[in-house]
Amino acid sequence: MANALSTSVFRHRDFRLYQIARLCAVLAVQIESVAIGWQVYELTGSALALGYTGLAQFVPFLAFSLLGGQVADRFDRRRILAICQGVMLVCSLLLLSFTLGHVTDVRFVYGVLVLFGTARAFYAPAGSALTPYLVPPEELTRAVAVNSTTWQVATIAGPAVGGLLYGWLGGKGVYIASASLCALTVGWILSLKVRTGSASREPISFATLVAGLRFVRQKRLLLGSLTLDLFAVLLGGAVALLPIYARDVLHTGPWGLGLLRSAPAAGAAVVAVLLAFRPLGGHAGWKMFGAVAVFGTATLVFGLSTSLPLSLVALAIGGAADMVSVVVRHTLELVSTPDDMRGRVGAVNMMCIGASNELGEFRAGSLAEALGAVHAVVIGAVGTLVVVGLWAWLFPELRNVDRLESAAHRPTPEPEPAPADSAPSV
Repeated sequence: MANALSTSVFRHRDFRLYQIARLCAVLAVQIESVAIGWQVYELTGSALALGYTGLAQFVPFLAFSLLGGQVADRFDRRRILAICQGVMLVCSLLLLSFTLGHVTDVRFVYGVLVLFGTARAFYAPAGSALTPYLVPPEELTRAVAVNSTTWQVATIAGPAVGGLLYGWLGGKGVYIASASLCALTVGWILSLKVRTGSASREPISFATLVAGLRFVRQKRLLLGSLTLDLFAVLLGGAVALLPIYARDVLHTGPWGLGLLRSAPAAGAAVVAVLLAFRPLGGHAGWKMFGAVAVFGTATLVFGLSTSLPLSLVALAIGGAADMVSVVVRHTLELVSTPDDMRGRVGAVNMMCIGASNELGEFRAGSLAEALGAVHAVVIGAVGTLVVVGLWAWLFPELRNVDRLESAAHRPTPEPEPAPADSAPSV
């Protein structure tokens, strides 16, 4: 019975096709992320240069995310996804030209990543807001778990495949594979029959642009869950430093880097599958805080490890713990937000994710440049544990969440009407 329930969302044609598209899209990004990290570190030998790869994606993502959320609420989200994926295809081809042309100036890579970050600022909120159109409301929670599972499967396979391709064919093989997957993604997205149209008819203004921020600020559960993840991963993230750990600490090659990048997703995928079969249940708030504490502890172990097997286990445990936070946060977001706000609230969520991931990479790279990679990871892990304790104190309503469904429908103050304003978001 549990198995039938957990797979029922695949009865819906568009949901199946969307999962295939997501799988191809995430595989493309994860495959080329290995090549980018290895090439940049090989060319520069600089931790700060690795940090700039995150910053190059974050700045345009931050600049355009709110606009991306408003676009997602006003236009067909399927078309937005197809256009953005086409831009990502162009990015893969540009990176291929970087390799074939034997370019050694990494500023070319940063420029491509700026373009990629811009496309992702529009892609992410549209993708997040599309899911409720693909399944009935009663199946949305399971659809969220399946979304996470698809993402994690691609994040496991992508870096491993990217590492093997880089070792076998070099950067050109990686970027050809990534471009091919991007092209397939465009095809799958265009095959969707769903049409979302315009969910919001509000005139474009500064007030509607920042409506998502206003909404989240007044929903304490959303505010607490989003910012907990933001600061925990901003401080505890170590992805940018994996090329340094692979080459200089663990003394392995691109294949080892691929395994290190895959390990968190492997742990997360196990938890995502378990949650698809057996939802989180009661005491969800405490489970979320406990999971983030485990993430910080696992990152601390990874930072101090000089053994590849131990490092892989620590990263896998950290990824497993992080998945609990992802499911809680995303479920609260989707079921607490009206449809005409989902794009803009999704944009706020994606801004927090971008800040935690890409800005976290810059934080890790710049700190590692000054203190060394090991010190940067250890200091960040300790910071994550401090954030857990502080947020548990600041957000008692999040700490005391029992079941996600009942928490999401708990009455909360509605946003104040926005004043009229004629002033003209990977």
